[in-house]
Amino acid sequence: MCLGIPARVVQIDESDLGKVDYLGTRVMTNFALLENIKVGDWVIVHAGFAISKLNEEEAKETFSILKEMAEEEAQENKNKERKKQGKG
Repeated sequence: MCLGIPARVVQIDESDLGKVDYLGTRVMTNFALLENIKVGDWVIVHAGFAISKLNEEEAKETFSILKEMAEEEAQENKNKERKKQGKG
């Protein structure tokens, strides 16, 4: 499964290469597939390419959904572990 995570554009040069920030981690990205990208924009990156642009509200909503999914998975794993140990 592939998952596109929102990232904020922090650097871009004339060759359509630059960096995005994933919650504090900066990653090289190719912006050639999108037009009019500028520093501060939010994008979805897949396999090193920015594939779509989104606004900050959409990015925050996506982060919220991903956090909720991670919390649910962690709880499921915790419940499975309890069952294995005979505590569930």
